[in-house]
Amino acid sequence: MSHTVDTAGRSSDTDTTAAPRPGYGRLLRTPGAWTFLLPGFAARQPFAMLTIGIVLLVEHTSGSYGTAGAVAAVTGVSMALFAPQGGKLADRFGQRAVLVPGVLVHAVSVTALIALALAGAPLWALFAAAVPTGASVPQIGPMVRSRWAAVLGKGNRSSLLPTAAAFESVTDEFTFVIGPVLATALATGVHPAAGLIAEGALTLVGGLLFAAQRGTQPRTAEQRRPGGAGTPARPRASALSVPGIPVLAVAFLGIGSVFGGMQVSLTAFAEEIGKPGSNGVLYGIFAAGNMLAGIVCGAVAWKVGPRRRLLLAYAALTLAASVLWTVHSAPLLAGLGLLVGLCIAPALITGYTLVESLVPPEARTEAFTWLTGAVALGQAAAVTVAGQLADAHGASAGFLVPLAGTALALATLVALRSRLSPKGPGHVAARGMSHRVPVTVD
Repeated sequence: MSHTVDTAGRSSDTDTTAAPRPGYGRLLRTPGAWTFLLPGFAARQPFAMLTIGIVLLVEHTSGSYGTAGAVAAVTGVSMALFAPQGGKLADRFGQRAVLVPGVLVHAVSVTALIALALAGAPLWALFAAAVPTGASVPQIGPMVRSRWAAVLGKGNRSSLLPTAAAFESVTDEFTFVIGPVLATALATGVHPAAGLIAEGALTLVGGLLFAAQRGTQPRTAEQRRPGGAGTPARPRASALSVPGIPVLAVAFLGIGSVFGGMQVSLTAFAEEIGKPGSNGVLYGIFAAGNMLAGIVCGAVAWKVGPRRRLLLAYAALTLAASVLWTVHSAPLLAGLGLLVGLCIAPALITGYTLVESLVPPEARTEAFTWLTGAVALGQAAAVTVAGQLADAHGASAGFLVPLAGTALALATLVALRSRLSPKGPGHVAARGMSHRVPVTVD
């Protein structure tokens, strides 16, 4: 990737024949793109269905949002801990080698979790099933982003990378429009376990189809090694060695707190007003705001540098989240949820774009999974705390969780913003990992 930022903070690419911000049409005409986009779209749906599916099923069988949130939290923590390891293995051995066994384990684990919940098993048994369920969630989003980086790195298409980051955010949020609504509709209209059953089926089928697309799979670290796979391996550092990645991970915890806090609190709110099926619609409106903002972000040629954009996005997100707990009307909550959603996409897109400039290709999938893992961890913590607050004090108290999470993320970004720029004259070196990147300024 060759991307520079001038002293005024304007983005420009070394490919002078390209438009300042190439559109989605040009991106989608990239050779080979549709071969991984379509199966990837199906395989990433479960990411948006898993938490809400667990909450709806376990709350139905236990009668407690706190218990349901705890089980969902164990799943989220497990995913957050294991996702970066899966990303590291995918970078080293290839995505297919990680995906195929992973989706098989996930299907079995979800089946066990459903059976235990319906049988009224004790909480420790649900926790035992939740651990492999979360650990085996396929990290399709990071893998798709790595495929974009690999495909666009050929043929001087690097100017499309920011557009690809925006497109992926839109796709992620489209899944958060469809996934929760679908899971809720199935759980409330068909059977309490139907949402999780659909999640497991989509993971298995979509994951296997995605893994079968070998032509666009990024080269492994072994294949990138100078001299080929037969030469001795050089020491390879974790993506966390790059100073900006831990900062972004903490920031993405805040986004996870919004997702988790909104899911539980909207579910509790819908129960309080006597319309339990409306939580999927309310959450879908929130996610739709995220998707719409992502579409706009992908079409704008920004004159503000990415680090400043990130700070502004988190400031806006914190401000919007600060009034959620005061609203007691469904229409007002839907409108405010839309506003919160509009603030998320700029933060996500900018964070993922910064990864492209901070992390070398051989560690990029791992870096992306640290961020998605941070979202999952933040979501897990938020689901637990919001569930307990909703049980004890009502739905309004649960909405305090997104405020706390985004405020902490904003404070971290303000304090450590210098780490989001490569150190020195365009060079990053971290315990055996060294690559040339452009200097990024505000």
